[in-house]
Amino acid sequence: MDSTSTAPITVEHFEPAQKFLRIAVVTETWPPEVNGVAVTLSKLIHHLGKRQHSIQLIRPRQSKNDAGVEEAGWSELLLRGLPIPNYPQLKVGLPRKNALIKAWSTRRPDLVHIATEGPLSWSALQAAHVLRLPVTSDFRTNFHSYCQHYGVGWLTKPIMAYLRKFHNRTAFTMVPTQSMKYQLEAMGFKHLKVVARGVDAQLFNPTQRSMAQRETWQVGPETIVLLSVGRLAAEKNLDLVVQTYHALKAAGRDVRMVFAGDGPMRTAIQAKCPDALFVGMCTQQQLSVLYASADLLLFTSLTETFGNVTLESLACGTPVLAFDCAAAGEFITHTQNGWLAHCDDSHDYIQCALEITKDKSTLSSARALAHASVAQLSWDEIANQVETIFHRAIELG
Repeated sequence: MDSTSTAPITVEHFEPAQKFLRIAVVTETWPPEVNGVAVTLSKLIHHLGKRQHSIQLIRPRQSKNDAGVEEAGWSELLLRGLPIPNYPQLKVGLPRKNALIKAWSTRRPDLVHIATEGPLSWSALQAAHVLRLPVTSDFRTNFHSYCQHYGVGWLTKPIMAYLRKFHNRTAFTMVPTQSMKYQLEAMGFKHLKVVARGVDAQLFNPTQRSMAQRETWQVGPETIVLLSVGRLAAEKNLDLVVQTYHALKAAGRDVRMVFAGDGPMRTAIQAKCPDALFVGMCTQQQLSVLYASADLLLFTSLTETFGNVTLESLACGTPVLAFDCAAAGEFITHTQNGWLAHCDDSHDYIQCALEITKDKSTLSSARALAHASVAQLSWDEIANQVETIFHRAIELG
């Protein structure tokens, strides 16, 4: 790929807002659930709380022992949810329009922010409209892309029609990349605002590189450690990670493959890569050490709205090989802090991997530039952008 084909996104300037708000946040996923939506939403909302905004979190109860949190500036309204088929650890919230009207009539928020698009969130949108509350939303999951990976492609059109109807009833919908904004605008979505994800550069940084960690992988200084981070599931396109690893081994490269994450494809991938390391689910602290101690992140997903692992790896100083889409397409400058293959071109991806692993100095050069390329994406800056959008939505009424 031509090194001039992609440039980092230009971050829009936002003036800091001053007024403290009462914000009702509706989501159907939240930590300790481990997924990109839960983790990044939690980071954002807690940073808004640190700015002295009052947060009311509305979410499904995650277990019988889940009592929620009640403290100064923070409260939680827990509602009934049902397990999602094949993902029993996740819940989908049930419609609770009347309960939300009652709660928000008693304690009226300045704004309702909806992070997911399930039944609970739809009823929250209806309740907010009844009470004439301003609403903003996030577009965080490519449900329409996932349909193709689970054999229900026929659902794509009705799902997109629902999502378009849902988000167009809000004052603003926040999307994580400029390319996603263009894609959704072409599908009839309106009032879109680009707000990237943040990265905790205090946690994810090159100083986390650990020789002790590399020793546990039984690799020498010249071995190239390849890392894959994320759910081991069909939509992550992990067969390409396997193919790339085997191509590098066949070419005589000194490589070691490490998978961080778990999911329904783990057994199948282990059968295809019996000499790879599978470390399972990791905490954020553990992930920071894995990223920094590896030499190249192989990110092959084509279904991400963003791809948080891209920023986390770069922040740790580890370059990324990805397709030219989502966060990678906007924050990787080809041949500088990472490499971009043409979208959905598996051959180009593998050829790029073969080229950049000929000499480990190629990876070292990219490593020197990786951290600085995302250092400006602090969660505090992202919270500032979101805060400004909230105030604008309130002004519009």
